[in-house]
Amino acid sequence: MRVATANSYDNTISQLTKRQAELSALQGQISTGKRVQKASDDPVAAVLSEAAQNRLTRVKADQRALETSKTSITQGESALGQAGEILQDVRDLLVSAGNGSYGPSEYKDIASQIEGMRDQLLAVANQKDSSGRTLFGGLGGAAVPFVDSFGAGGNGVTFQGLRGQEATGDNSLPQSFDGNAVFMRVPQGNGSFVLNTVAGNAGSVRTDTGQVTNPSALTGQNYSISFADNAGTMEYSVTNTTTGLPVAGQTGMPYAQGTSIAFDGLSFVANGTPQTGDAITLDASAPSTDIFKVLQDAVNALRSATSTNPSELIQNIGRSMAELDSGHDRILQARSLAGAWLNRADDTEALLSGRAIAHQTEQSNLEDLDMVQGISDFQNQQTGLQAALQSYAQVQRLSLFQYIS
Repeated sequence: MRVATANSYDNTISQLTKRQAELSALQGQISTGKRVQKASDDPVAAVLSEAAQNRLTRVKADQRALETSKTSITQGESALGQAGEILQDVRDLLVSAGNGSYGPSEYKDIASQIEGMRDQLLAVANQKDSSGRTLFGGLGGAAVPFVDSFGAGGNGVTFQGLRGQEATGDNSLPQSFDGNAVFMRVPQGNGSFVLNTVAGNAGSVRTDTGQVTNPSALTGQNYSISFADNAGTMEYSVTNTTTGLPVAGQTGMPYAQGTSIAFDGLSFVANGTPQTGDAITLDASAPSTDIFKVLQDAVNALRSATSTNPSELIQNIGRSMAELDSGHDRILQARSLAGAWLNRADDTEALLSGRAIAHQTEQSNLEDLDMVQGISDFQNQQTGLQAALQSYAQVQRLSLFQYIS
């Protein structure tokens, strides 16, 4: 079969062009390090690589969200530390005020200091994180979660955020604390009942905060403990003011300083010297108070203190300290929760990092070029192309006239 010279040249040029295209493709793969640069290079690998990329994108989004939450939790934990330090400073002031050596002017000075600390605590409770989100806003809903309305016509600090705590997910953490749970749920008194001296008591009787001795025997009702002198012996009687009936076995009981008075599943210790007509009230606790009111009540008690009846101030200080300790416990619980979240964040961070590496490795195995093999293929292709070009050049120079003499 005769092959035309022109047809031979066309076939040769076509093959050279194909080799040049293959060489160019290999050069592109080597320069980018990618074996699959477009779907047509390897359709199956391209689809699998895209799926791996999508998974990697989701993991990176989870990592960014986790880092945001971790930053907020860290800042919240720091704010809780500040709040705890403020409450400790308040407690130190109350301890000094309870030693009985101060006069009205000193009490007023301490009251002013505690009032300033209350304002500091309010500022801490309204802190925001670096992204502008409130640290203690709960589920959100307010730019300023705690609003101060102390004063004429005001009822104290109110929580304007949304109560509740964001749920933790497999790869996510809350970005704020439930401020209502941290600052607004402080048990009153000892958490079960509140003891108060009656205004106008002539003696110096006072009590501790009391305790529950038998929860099943508690009535949840209110009582009055009255004192009277009976032929030179000071006695006390307990009346259930909810029912109006005397408590069985608690009428005309002899009183001595340090006496433990116990009935209906509770007990407390009374100290000081009462006078006839003096009384103590025992009221079942309301569900809770807030830490700001605890501080304000202490301020009010100190400002109204007189040197003529220090027992009332001591009683109020004792109650304030008990409630202050309960409020401090709430903050410590929140800090403990923050620590648990941060530990979980570290674990989740390590898990997500491992997933990201796995997806990157999968994508690399599908897309990336084996550089050693790629360079070898490029050199072989380059050598073949050079040989083909040289051969074509020699054939192209051939002519019949070279053989005619």
